[in-house]
Parts: sequence; C-alpha cells; structure tokens
Amino acid sequence: MPLHTRFTQAFGLTTPIALAPMALASGGALSAACAQAGALGLLGGGYGELEWTLREHQLATQLLSAQPEALARLGCGFITWRLDQDASALDAMLAQAHKPAAMMLSFGDPRPYAARLQAAGVPLMCQVQNLAQIPWAIEAGAAVLVVQGMEAGGHGMNALQGRGTFALVPEAADWLTAHAPHTLLLAAGGVADGRGLAAALALGADGALIGSRLWACRESLASEAAKQQAVVTDGDGTARSAVFDILRQKNWPEPYDFRAIRNGLHRQWENRIDALRADPDAARADYQAGVTAGDFDRAHATVGEATGLIHDLPSAPDLIARISLQAQQIRAAL
Repeated sequence: MPLHTRFTQAFGLTTPIALAPMALASGGALSAACAQAGALGLLGGGYGELEWTLREHQLATQLLSAQPEALARLGCGFITWRLDQDASALDAMLAQAHKPAAMMLSFGDPRPYAARLQAAGVPLMCQVQNLAQIPWAIEAGAAVLVVQGMEAGGHGMNALQGRGTFALVPEAADWLTAHAPHTLLLAAGGVADGRGLAAALALGADGALIGSRLWACRESLASEAAKQQAVVTDGDGTARSAVFDILRQKNWPEPYDFRAIRNGLHRQWENRIDALRADPDAARADYQAGVTAGDFDRAHATVGEATGLIHDLPSAPDLIARISLQAQQIRAAL
C-alpha cells in the first residue's frame, strides 16, 4: 500500500516524510540524502547564520545537480524569532537560483515573512506547539502546518504549556477540517519509525516531520560521540529544561525550552535553574570543556524521547526506506 497523501502529491515526494531543519545537524549532505530518498529535505538554517546556510545549501545543490526530481524536494527552515533580529539568510536563500521547495518557520510569528515568501513563490510551512498558534500560521498563508509535541528533541514548548503529539495532532486535524481544509498537516515529536508514521497518518496528519531519528544517521552533522550516546540511551533518558540554553548562551524566549539527553551536567543544574541563571560562568566553562573534549556527560546530545527507538546509525536513505516500508506494512494489515 503506497504511502500517497496530499503532502506527497503537493511536493512530489515518494514518502510522506520531511526532515526536520535541525540547526547544525541538518546540513547539505543530510538534506540532499533525504531528498534523494523521496522525502522533503529541509536544510537546517536554524539561527540564520548566513555563511553556514549558503555553504550547506551549495553542497546540497551540488549533490543533487544531476537529479532534478530530488533537487525539487530541497527546502530550508529557520527560527522565526531569530529572523526578527536578522533575516539576511532568509533573503539570501530566496535569492538563490534554486528556490527552496518550501520554507519552514518555527518559534515565533510567521506573518511578517508571508509577503516575501509569496512573492518568491516559495510555500510556507509553519511549526506550532498548540492550538492558539494555528491562526497565526493560517493568516500567514501556510501551505503546511507542522504540529510539534513536547516529546520532540531540541527546542519546543515547555512542559507547563506543551502538549503531547498523540492528542494534539488529531485536535489540530479537526481544527483544520473546520477552518482551513486545504492546509496540509504534519506531525512532529516522537516519530522515529514506521509505527510512528502510520500513527500520524491515522490521527489525521498528511505526513510526519522527523528530527531525532534522522539526527542519528550517517549524513547528520551531529557528533559521532553524541550519536553513540543516543543509541545507548532509552526514552526515559531525556529532559526538557532551560539548562543547555543557559550554558550555550542561547537567549530563547518564553515559553520555549530545550530537550536533550539528561547527562551528568544537566542533572547537576536541573533543579537549580535560578542559581544557574544568576551565576553561570563556572558551569559554562565546564560545558565548553566537555564540548572540546567530546565528553557528552557535559556536552549535550540533542535528541527527544524517541531516542529509545534509535538502535543504529544507518544512512538516511536506508532509514527512510525502512520507516516507509514498516508504515506501509502496518497500513496494509489494518
């Protein structure tokens, strides 16, 4: 049973999967590999570092230069509140000879960027974490709504205000059916195998945005030591807090924080957040020493609760094929 959905039809995909545009992990090699595998490959523009984004985009386009169908599946994503400070990387991407297949904006109000994306003819994808944010995305003209549960790795809604993927996705699907039926829906947060993809489709999504599982593949720019830590960590082994944002001097706005593997340094500070904010220098030095040494009892490994489903480090095409086949088998058995 082929996994054809409105999402695959709209973007010329062979599987209803999008690579999460993970900052400093979803580089040119990973986004190109996902596009080659029939998924939507979203380059991780992240904080909008112009030089990094253009370099990795050039790499991706070079890797796909002889494959026009795959090149047409190459997009990008940025952190919206960071674009509010400097949108030069977004403008540079829109000025490239190869226009992104889609532009995903996350964590902030996408409406100020709607006109320039529309003028460039680039479809907008908006990631939200609760129902209250959906009208912003619809007003901005989002072609795709990505609904992120708080089990996701990296940044997301904090535990006080966040929602779980399993309940949020069908509620968002119902909202779209009533108010914006042509808007496509992707599930994000905790999807790491064919069971998760099949569940997302059953809950009313048109596909899934996958982060942590693709973070742990060969083409990802994440550290090999960090990937190995994810392989041996189960789903109980992550935590969502402000600790690593404070240690990295990432001034994220409320209500967002950061999920990563709950290592020794995190445990040292997770119940003393106020003290860490008040006097972070020694902890920051300890963290940076861990990064330099590749010691992931101090440095962070950015994965979500789905780390318990990560048991190997395959290539992205092999992983996407595996996830797609398992989802097909599940749907055929229903």
